[in-house]
Amino acid sequence: MQVTIDSAGRLVIPKQIRGRFGLDAGTAVELEAVGDHIEMRPAGRHVHIELAEGKPVARAIGDVPPLTAQDVRQLVEDIRR
Repeated sequence: MQVTIDSAGRLVIPKQIRGRFGLDAGTAVELEAVGDHIEMRPAGRHVHIELAEGKPVARAIGDVPPLTAQDVRQLVEDIRR
């Protein structure tokens, strides 16, 4: 899919791709130059690990919206592919 960079250096990511990767307005992304191309991915979530009832639990640092049932279904479908 081809997109065009405007004079301010911006490009529009098509809605279909934004939806697939959960890229909403204000979502942080990471860009990396890899060989002769650029890779972009949603920025990782920062977590810390703590023990809860003797078991390790990852807790998000900062504001992270809760997962909905639809989010979980989508994650399971993505993993199964």
